[in-house]
Amino acid sequence: MSIVEAVILGAVEGVTEFLPVSSTGHLTILEKLFGHTIDDPDITAFTVIIQSGAVLATILFLRKDILRVVPAFFKGLFNKAHRDHEDFRFGWAVLLGSIPIVIAALLFKDQIEGTLRSLWFVAGALIIWSGVMAFADHAATQVRHQEDVGWKDTLIIGVVQCMALIPGISRSGATMSAGLLRDLDRVTVTKLSFFLSIPALTGASILQGVEEADRIANGVGWTNTIVATVVSFVVAYASVTWLLKFVSKHSYSIFIFYRLALGSLLLVLLATNTIEAK
Repeated sequence: MSIVEAVILGAVEGVTEFLPVSSTGHLTILEKLFGHTIDDPDITAFTVIIQSGAVLATILFLRKDILRVVPAFFKGLFNKAHRDHEDFRFGWAVLLGSIPIVIAALLFKDQIEGTLRSLWFVAGALIIWSGVMAFADHAATQVRHQEDVGWKDTLIIGVVQCMALIPGISRSGATMSAGLLRDLDRVTVTKLSFFLSIPALTGASILQGVEEADRIANGVGWTNTIVATVVSFVVAYASVTWLLKFVSKHSYSIFIFYRLALGSLLLVLLATNTIEAK
C-alpha cells in the first residue's frame, strides 16, 4: 500500500464513518480497486484500525457531553440518590446498547473477516438496507428526544447495530434507522449513534491492533496505518460537525439515493466481471 492510497482510504473513512452509507463498504470497494486482496488479515485489520481516528474525532466533538455523562454515570453506580439523573440513565443506556455488537463480533469473527467481505454482500447490503432506512425515515414520528432515551431504546438499537457487521449496511445507518423507529428525533438518534460508536469501534481497533500487529507490519505497514488513522481523524471531525447540522433540517433521503446508486453500480460491475468480488 502506498502513502497516497493510505491518505485516500483515511479520508474516505473519515467522511463515511458517521454518514449512513457504510464506511466499511466504501473502504472494501476502494481496497479492491487499489488491487488489494480484501479478505487478507492485514487489510481487514487496517480497515478496522483506522476507524479509531474517527472515534477520536467523535470523542473530541462530544467532549462536553462525555465530561458530563461519565461522572454522572459513576456517581450513580456508587450512590443510589444519583440514579434518577438524566445523564446517569443516558450513560447506562449507552453502555447497555454497546454490548450486543461486542458479543456478535466475537461469535462471528471468521465470517465477518472472510465470507462477508465479498463485494456481492456489500452491494446487496447497500441496496437492501436502503429500503429499511427509507421506511424508518418515513414512519418516524420524532416525538421523543434525548431526555427520553432509556435502556430499552439503546438495547434495541444495539441489537440492530449488529447488522452493521455486514459491510454495506452501515453502523450509523442501522442505529439511526432503529432509533427513528423508536420515535426518537433525527438529531438525537444521530448523537446516540456517535456515542454508541465509541466503545464498539475502540474495542475493535484495539483488538485488531494487538492480534494482527505482525501481519500489519509485514503487509500494509504501520506507517500507512497510522497515516490513514490521522487523516480519518481530521476528516471525521468535519464530517460529524456537518452531519448534525444537516439532519436538523433534512431527512436521510440523499443518503438513501446515494446508497441505491452505489449498490446498483457495484452490482453491474460485478455481474460484468469488471471487478472481482474478492
